[in-house]
Amino acid sequence: MALALAERLRCHLISVDSAQVYRGLDIGTAKPDAALRARHPHALIDIRDPGENYSAADFRRDALAEMEKAIATGRLPLLVGGTGLYFRALERGLSRLPPADPALRRALAEELARLGPEPMHARLRALRPEVAARIAPGDRQRILRALELIALGHEVPVGRAWLGGADRPPFRLLRLALLPSSREELHRRIEERLRHMFRLGFVEEVEALRARGDLHLGLPALRAVGYRQIWEGLERGASRSEMFERALFATRQLAKRQITWLRGEPAYRILPPACESFLAAIRLFLTQAQWARLSSEEG
Repeated sequence: MALALAERLRCHLISVDSAQVYRGLDIGTAKPDAALRARHPHALIDIRDPGENYSAADFRRDALAEMEKAIATGRLPLLVGGTGLYFRALERGLSRLPPADPALRRALAEELARLGPEPMHARLRALRPEVAARIAPGDRQRILRALELIALGHEVPVGRAWLGGADRPPFRLLRLALLPSSREELHRRIEERLRHMFRLGFVEEVEALRARGDLHLGLPALRAVGYRQIWEGLERGASRSEMFERALFATRQLAKRQITWLRGEPAYRILPPACESFLAAIRLFLTQAQWARLSSEEG
């Protein structure tokens, strides 16, 4: 949909995807290929090595800079992607927590990769039951951050206190979304898409990442859906079919969470999957002069 809009409007595409920021994570993230990006450049893709961290706060800073750049060059900032936390961080800001401690973060991440999230969540529950009660046992990122803050002697925010504290972005925001027409069709398309990824070399892509020798499952990049399941399968010597089934289950669960997130965001307008519907909503949002500058239509 973003590409269809970019054909009709003077857009600056900004990726809102927590996995596409990492170089080398291409097939499993459905990253736009070089030819497509040559025609329609995407900001915030391939800006980090998989061994580095990239946080919601980093995204907010970078996205605001890209939005300012778009406005300065007379283009429409069009943010596209599926990482809900990034969208919330952009709009609401993040609480002003202390920066991560790299050595402590790595030690906790390695322990998390070795033990899994449930024992680490149990540790958090023993230390701060009120915090653990607000963090899902499988939410690796927040478990890790909470344990890090406790080890550093800081208070841990709970619930929506993770969000808020920074200034609101200096932009009016139009929030548009698509939802699948049916669960059955969604599941069929997810399976078809994942099979295509496996044919393209998804497993081999993960094998190349493992072969580097400096990456591990505690890193944010390798929490991406599909990558973790294949990595774990390679470590166990699992068959391709088992890795596929585990990745398929994880992808369906991710889609379910994304749909739940969208339905819990009343500010989003759910539109039919037609470019004209999106163009009409954007046209109503913009002034007549703005539309004339941004649209390829006459007048």
